[in-house]
Amino acid sequence: MVHNPGFLAIVQDAKSRVAETDIEGYKKMVAEGQPHILVDTREDREFDAGHVKGAVHLSKGIVERDIETRVPGKDTVLVLYCGGGFRSALVADNLGKMGYTRAISLDGGWRALKESGLELE
Repeated sequence: MVHNPGFLAIVQDAKSRVAETDIEGYKKMVAEGQPHILVDTREDREFDAGHVKGAVHLSKGIVERDIETRVPGKDTVLVLYCGGGFRSALVADNLGKMGYTRAISLDGGWRALKESGLELE
């Protein structure tokens, strides 16, 4: 997908402040049993078409509104994914502004997860 320059600029700005992992780093977290919540930040139609088994769905449009109710512990490890890692970086940045100290954006997002061997629904 070709993204507009203004969007890419705000994504790059957010990425300068957020933690990221790639699919191998995430698979290592899973293999080691590291406690975390996997959050799918894609839109409803994207989530309904397929997602990682057990992922919590909080789309970019509502995550800031609902996260404190769903995940009150601001030190919880949150691994966020979208289609490729751009929207999830924006979400991680906003969660950081809200006091969440361990929000991680998954670089590669759903495209990488589909090929990862992790269980999908």
